[in-house]
Amino acid sequence: MPRLAYIVVLSLFFSFLSFAQTSKEVLFTINGKPFYTDEFVRVYQKNLDLVKDESQKDLDHYLQLFVGYKLKIQKAYELGLHENPKYQNELRSYRTQLAKNYITDSKVTQDLLEEGYQRSLKEIRASHILLNLDENSTPQDTLRVYNSCIELRNRILKGEDFAALAQKYSQDPSAKENSGDLGFFSAFRMVYPFENAAYSTPLGSVSMPVRTRFGYHLVKVTDIRDNRGEVTVAHIMLLNTQEGGEDEVQKNKKLIQEISTKIKQGEAFEDLAKQFSQDKSTASKGGLLNRFGSGQLSSEMFETVAFSLEKPQQVSEPFQTQFGWHIVKLISKHPLKSFDESKSELETKISRDERSRKIAASLQEKLRAKYPVKTQAPLLAKIKKTIPDTYYDGSWELPAVKTEFAGPLFSYANQSVSAQEFLEYLYIQQKNPTKTKPIASLVDFHYQAFIDQKLNQYYNDNLEQEFPEFAAVMDEYRDGLLLFDLLEKEIWEKSKTDTLGLKSFHEQNRMKYVWKKRYDMVLLSSTQADVAKKAHKMLKQGKTPDAIKLAFNTENQVKIMATAGEYEEGSDVLPKQIPNKTGLQEVFQEGNYYYVLMVNAIKPAGPKLFEECKGRVINDYQNHLESHWVSSLQKEFNVSIDTAVFQKVKSQIKP
Repeated sequence: MPRLAYIVVLSLFFSFLSFAQTSKEVLFTINGKPFYTDEFVRVYQKNLDLVKDESQKDLDHYLQLFVGYKLKIQKAYELGLHENPKYQNELRSYRTQLAKNYITDSKVTQDLLEEGYQRSLKEIRASHILLNLDENSTPQDTLRVYNSCIELRNRILKGEDFAALAQKYSQDPSAKENSGDLGFFSAFRMVYPFENAAYSTPLGSVSMPVRTRFGYHLVKVTDIRDNRGEVTVAHIMLLNTQEGGEDEVQKNKKLIQEISTKIKQGEAFEDLAKQFSQDKSTASKGGLLNRFGSGQLSSEMFETVAFSLEKPQQVSEPFQTQFGWHIVKLISKHPLKSFDESKSELETKISRDERSRKIAASLQEKLRAKYPVKTQAPLLAKIKKTIPDTYYDGSWELPAVKTEFAGPLFSYANQSVSAQEFLEYLYIQQKNPTKTKPIASLVDFHYQAFIDQKLNQYYNDNLEQEFPEFAAVMDEYRDGLLLFDLLEKEIWEKSKTDTLGLKSFHEQNRMKYVWKKRYDMVLLSSTQADVAKKAHKMLKQGKTPDAIKLAFNTENQVKIMATAGEYEEGSDVLPKQIPNKTGLQEVFQEGNYYYVLMVNAIKPAGPKLFEECKGRVINDYQNHLESHWVSSLQKEFNVSIDTAVFQKVKSQIKP
């Protein structure tokens, strides 16, 4: 099981997100280390509605599970797994991700969520003209490019063609081909300032110049439409592989056209999907796909065809994408998600968008109020006088420690920061060229940024003290990582290499791994009885399935389909009733189909060879080893449960 997936499952079982008040007493110890009642009660109450196994709701049984869990964690620490650099790096990475939920401003975030959702209800089609401008450009260059945009805008307002000007002047390389047309887009598809201009400019109008990190843009809104929402479709897919080449493409094209003809003749889409679709994840479900919206699939062509279908049960013509050939059937259309349904996805998008700067600025303002900063103004003034103009070309050298720079430059929340530390920060920042002048203003700019950095770091470092739930989740993930590494080391890796143990386990449990009855056969099917009878005769004469298809099927009409291979009893490809004998079978009808079967061999149900079920055996063997592991840990560690305290806990909890 992948590490993250395992930890997610673990968090469902041993989650510490509920903080009901309860007395805190030592419930049990492991080698003298105490574990408390409040943690046990929180875990139990949180998971009470999650567990399906009624035995896990029994407090005595649950205590054994909890003790076993803690034993494994203690074993991991004993083995020093917590000192592994990979573990420490992953834990730091997770903390960084989790901290993002706390290093934010909830009001500003909520406003951005609502704005993003309202915009997502519409799709804008816009064209633009881009004049490039570096983010660190001088005021003179900025004004020059801005004025050039104004001149172009005035020409457009006087009647010149926007597309022609875009082709001639836009510095977006694609403008030469698309005349600046960006197509339809919705919220979060463009950089935030550009999106603001697109959604605030009336239809048919041209915006004032808008600045992004790429330069200045003129934006013309050419169309507005409602967001298309989502659809549920089923599909039949024939894959084009890299190895197959053009011959395979043409073969699949012919086959998909035959399938399309069968659908038009009235044969069930779902049945044909089960028989012929090469999308293994959906074929058994009649080709049914999960619902999706614009931009969620990797094929724009597939989405376009799917959204073009208007009525449920409508079926498309065959079409080709980069993946192969498809036929799509519309099942249903769905309106856009509600705000609440979209919230989680919107939060993720905002965190990756320029909008996040607004959240950061708001949080910084609050941190300044939470942790008042006291600056030693005379010392800051000395630093400003120390920095020469050579700072602008990156040649300034950090001065040696001098007595005039001794002592704290500023303090906050019982923390103090030295002048020397700020000087070192300035030295690093000169590698990031800036044009702010005079030098005193530049030092002020860096000083404020330095303070913000320190306040953010202090706030981040103390999240566990500020938010108990943050500390609890970190404990959960810390233990989850250790447990994963421990199981991988002690159980999973060993089980994969223990060839003798695996084969012995397979032999002891061989009746768990069995084949159903299997048929090596040729299968012909048709909705026409006379065609099936003629095909039966041809098969009896030794004709191949391809020869039979060639005899009956034309470019415009498919009368018969054929498959051949080894199939397990119950396969969706097979009819429900198959005669239990080899040879050519008589024509029989099942549903709307007439079947012709040539059964070459019947393999009886029976145990699978080890090589045929190795993956499942390994998984079961791992579970077997793990189930016997806790008992060995109980012998290795000294576990002492305070039964009196446990009885008190039991009297307080009502399952």
